[in-house]
Amino acid sequence: MLAAGVLLMAFNTIANVVGRFVFQSSLFFSEELNSILIILITFAGISYAARQGRHIRMSAIYDAMPPRARKGFMVLIASVTAVSMFALCYFSIGYITKVAVSGRLLPSLQVPIYWMFLWVPVGFFMTGLQYALTAIKNLVEKDIYLSTRVLEGYDNDELEI
Repeated sequence: MLAAGVLLMAFNTIANVVGRFVFQSSLFFSEELNSILIILITFAGISYAARQGRHIRMSAIYDAMPPRARKGFMVLIASVTAVSMFALCYFSIGYITKVAVSGRLLPSLQVPIYWMFLWVPVGFFMTGLQYALTAIKNLVEKDIYLSTRVLEGYDNDELEI
């Protein structure tokens, strides 16, 4: 889905540029379609990155800790991140509800604007779920996990299960 979204966005942009410069007429819906695809790719992608353990880590202090403290810290990090993602999911649903009530439409595509934002709470919820599962995995397993499938480490020593 992510790859298809990126390819569709690239094709749409190229078609718009060709239309503008060759045919002197751009695609009227191009900007709106790219906006929808950017939101889709971003919010579906955060869940994928969390599942694959490919999120950004700032670990100078974390790496200096002994394994037992790192494990506890990883549970704390994953738990706080999960709660944050679920909170953002809740707030995004509230925002989408307000936008839906307004009845606004995308000018070119003539679809309700809130449809464009439907991936936001889905992405936040799925990301929160991934982090919650990571916290649980770290509580029940003896090793330290970045995600439910990836053991702690760096590129040369990470192990996907």
